[in-house]
Amino acid sequence: MCCGLALLGSASAWPEGLATPGCGRSPPATGSYALVHGGIRRHYRLVVPPGYDRRRPARLVLAFHGWGGDEREFADDHHFVAEASRRGYVLAVPRGLGSGLPDDNNNAWTFRGSATGVVDGAPAQPICDASITPDYRYRSCRNRVALNTCSWTQCQDNDVAFVRDLVAHLERQLCIDPKNVYAAGGSNGGMFTWELGMNPATAPLFRAIAPIIGLPHAGDERPPGKPGGMPVLLVTGLRDPVVPPGAWDDPSPTTTSNDSDRFHYTSATAITRVWSAADRCVSDEHRVDSHAASVECRTSCDAGQGQWPAVLDCRAAMGHDYGLRWASKLLFDFFDAF
Repeated sequence: MCCGLALLGSASAWPEGLATPGCGRSPPATGSYALVHGGIRRHYRLVVPPGYDRRRPARLVLAFHGWGGDEREFADDHHFVAEASRRGYVLAVPRGLGSGLPDDNNNAWTFRGSATGVVDGAPAQPICDASITPDYRYRSCRNRVALNTCSWTQCQDNDVAFVRDLVAHLERQLCIDPKNVYAAGGSNGGMFTWELGMNPATAPLFRAIAPIIGLPHAGDERPPGKPGGMPVLLVTGLRDPVVPPGAWDDPSPTTTSNDSDRFHYTSATAITRVWSAADRCVSDEHRVDSHAASVECRTSCDAGQGQWPAVLDCRAAMGHDYGLRWASKLLFDFFDAF
């Protein structure tokens, strides 16, 4: 189930398409770095695993924090970093935009509907009940992007384009296997992780994704943005009032149920069914062992003996929490399988 890269003795032994420009270079050290994108200084934390070999392409994981957070959510989490490092993954944890001029709102990632306040369609659907939900509009969105007061993420930079450039930047700095690049994220970062897998501009970069307590807004049920499907591990909380997954087998949209917000989301069942269909899964939905306590996982994708299904809907007895103490192992076991 876990597949390591074959040992490669020299640059001439690298299979075509496997080596990146950073192979053979002295790697940057673990630490904090910046990349100018769209005229804006973007920040990220890099964790280079022990035993990194500049002559052997490594797997890469990008992890995206939640709304109002920063790179410390993943880069300072012992469980997450330990699992990545133990398995030889290079870890890059970028920071979203918002906190700082010209927009001093919470750091955020922008995905379909989050900046405009509507999901395009016929007709377009507001992503919240504006009569109840406070106005979270960012200064960068107010006069040029936001169509209503449901808008709640930044408009300073194109985050999808930033991720494309960040991956290319990392491949110039490090020896990365471009066929084994993965994305994970929590809450707003989990929603953005879906965007990266759905958007044709970024989907070809990633082998698999793992959104945690993050779902697309209601009305956005796009399949993977590349042919043949994409493996996805979805982790949600059964008691989550912020991004509720909905009931098992119920494809109806869900709505935030905390005191002040009423945002609408695609249910966990609806989006995983779309992604299962893209992977040509034809079996009935059934339970699979997650090897984690208090977590139930279901899939309609058959897998061979000792293999993982390509689409997993996992729900834990928790609220709006990443659960990285146990979810880190589940996530990296899933990435290892693909």
